[in-house]
Amino acid sequence: MAFAQDSEPENLLPDAQSEERQDAQTPADAQPSNMEEAFPSMVSDPMVQGDIAFEPAPLVQPWSVENVDRLISVIEGIAAEGLDPADYDLQALQTAVQTGPSQELDQLASKNFIWLVEDLRDGRTPMEAREQWFVVDPDRDRFRSGVLLAAAVESGDIAGTIAQLNPTHPDYAMLKAALADTPEEDTAKRKLIRANMDRWRWLGRDLGKQYLITNVPEYQLRLTVNDNIISTYRTVVGKPGRTATPQLAETVEGVVFNPTWTVPQSIVVGEGLGEKVKNNPAWAKRNGYKRTEYNGWVGVVQQPGPGNSLGRMKLDMPNEHAIFLHDTPSRHLFANENRALSHGCIRTERALELAITMAILGKGAERAEVIQVATSGEYTKVPIKKEMPVYITYFTMATDINGELSTFVDIYDRDAPVLASLDAPRVQNRSGESDDEVIVIEDDPRAGG
Repeated sequence: MAFAQDSEPENLLPDAQSEERQDAQTPADAQPSNMEEAFPSMVSDPMVQGDIAFEPAPLVQPWSVENVDRLISVIEGIAAEGLDPADYDLQALQTAVQTGPSQELDQLASKNFIWLVEDLRDGRTPMEAREQWFVVDPDRDRFRSGVLLAAAVESGDIAGTIAQLNPTHPDYAMLKAALADTPEEDTAKRKLIRANMDRWRWLGRDLGKQYLITNVPEYQLRLTVNDNIISTYRTVVGKPGRTATPQLAETVEGVVFNPTWTVPQSIVVGEGLGEKVKNNPAWAKRNGYKRTEYNGWVGVVQQPGPGNSLGRMKLDMPNEHAIFLHDTPSRHLFANENRALSHGCIRTERALELAITMAILGKGAERAEVIQVATSGEYTKVPIKKEMPVYITYFTMATDINGELSTFVDIYDRDAPVLASLDAPRVQNRSGESDDEVIVIEDDPRAGG
């Protein structure tokens, strides 16, 4: 099997490879009997859906009194999902239903059913309160409001249709149980629980059968299969401010072993690295830097090796923010309690173990091939042929790696606008693309090291 390789890597030290081989032998938290059992194909759960090729279903349907009564019951109990019954014209519905079926009742009931769908499917938090949130929720296209409305009034299963929209991740159920157990007078805790329940609704309802997910304030990355944690890895994330790590949902397309680092111009020119490499060739060679000059433009690339700022691997997950997961030679940083130290990208501990696992389960290569590539010292990109999503999330209340519901420090101050939105009038049509500034990270993986 052929992989993309550089022909002339420099400064490779076998002792660093030995260290990484030891990391790669670290056992995972679970031991499946075979790879297919551990990493099954991704299949979304069935649900009431519309065919996007068809015309949109009407957003007003005829309602019987019995169906309106069922809708009222759903709204009366919606606080259990962290939403406010007052958002859904509860009193107006209770009054209108007393006079029997009418066009006005059809419009009122249809509107509030769709509002429930929007809030449970997309999240109640308006986009302007979701700081640096760049995940496009696929559920709006998969589970269309008009189709759900028509199915609900036809079947009479108003509650069941609504309940299908809840996130399937176990954390959502844990937060819901915590909300039920928290006294009404503990308003601060209840609001924090509700805010983090809503964050789950910003994502797709079903994250898939296998994925990587990192909760930035927890400084942890999980490899997850069927909602069970297979392995966990400590992380170093972006510093607060313009280098804070954004929230993304991307896909790993390949694993790069022994990567090169193309140094940003802000460092080559702004910090004078280009001149230093030119004037100190011995130092440059020792640190793996190669300088290129063309018509006055100067570029510097750090070659593979134990001192490479990206370490021994990176996960190729193309995105407009230039964010990815990678190794680091500064592994002592994983012992820090506060690990918001990088320029935005996510550094992972035991990175070579993760990279080898990803290459194998992604069906890019067999184990022996991957280990040979990983320890060769040569730049090599192994493609990922089996889809593997990566979710970069931000939860300040969630289960920790031990399965306990915990709170995490709001390192980027992203809670305040979400909490405030819970007290503000609901805003329609919250899903879609963020209008936040896209900050392209000119990552300096040396930062904090």
